[in-house]
Amino acid sequence: MKLGLSTYGTPLEPEGLRAVAQLAESAGYNSIWTGEAWVADAFTPLAFVAAATTTLKLGTAIAQLSARTPGTTAMTALTLQQLSGGRLILGLGVSGPQVVEGWHGVPFRTPVKATREYIAILRQALAGEKVDFQGDVFQVPYRGDDASGLGRSLRTSLPTASDMPILVAALGPRNLAMATEVADGLLPYLWSPNHWRSAFGEALDNAPVGFKVMPTVAVALGDDLQACRDEVRPKLTLHIGGMGSKDKNFYKSLVERYGFEEEAERIQSAFLSGDRAGALAATSDALVDELALVGPAGHVSEQLEAWKRSPIDTLIIETARPEAIEQIASLV
Repeated sequence: MKLGLSTYGTPLEPEGLRAVAQLAESAGYNSIWTGEAWVADAFTPLAFVAAATTTLKLGTAIAQLSARTPGTTAMTALTLQQLSGGRLILGLGVSGPQVVEGWHGVPFRTPVKATREYIAILRQALAGEKVDFQGDVFQVPYRGDDASGLGRSLRTSLPTASDMPILVAALGPRNLAMATEVADGLLPYLWSPNHWRSAFGEALDNAPVGFKVMPTVAVALGDDLQACRDEVRPKLTLHIGGMGSKDKNFYKSLVERYGFEEEAERIQSAFLSGDRAGALAATSDALVDELALVGPAGHVSEQLEAWKRSPIDTLIIETARPEAIEQIASLV
């Protein structure tokens, strides 16, 4: 099991980001990962990190599909791939309707079909082919009723990167099935090392050889187990209770498939009613221990055994404590 480091929680400040990236590289981490919501973008920090490191793979977990056309993502990926010496891992995701419509101002619809078509276009572009794709969501060149008629298939003049890994942040059954068909791996959040099979098993059983699973896990190391649990509890509560509407929350549905149906319902009900304290209280220690790595080194070492037994290629660590970077590396 390789280690990756999420930059979530790392201040977007040059010296701090450089120091964290170089610490991860010296500690033996395989990769470093950025993401985006509606603050920093995923690619610019990776370009900075590429200049400050030599071996770290550079991953996006995730770059939002709605933020860029497939052509823009291809240009950005090929540019960063060339400047970094071939270190980019391209992680993609649809995000959710709150961000897609509330920030990007485009409709959130047909996420599975959109992801499938987006990756098909990317594959053409990264391989240096003339891009020609006519789908239900994307048409390149565009040939709609309001087209000028002047668009033509184009190909990149940058060095190609047909072997660039493309991973998808898929959680739902249909999205998972699609990902195993068209992507090179998964970027799950709220992975359960003990109950993963109930949510991901069918899809992974049908995945091709070499398909990678790279979950991100919240980490808080320290002597006070309860304090460490309380440090990550708000993040888990937010995802289960507030990342989506009552009827469309991918994280809540995932936790329910793990067997925590009643607990997930209590968390969401309290959170959406404005009772944040009640939502936190409903997020049990058992659920925190299932979804996060917390507490003293001995406790985390015991937790890690289950993670190592699950089908993980790379474990992406998300921590607000720089000292945990080396501690986790030594435990793994």
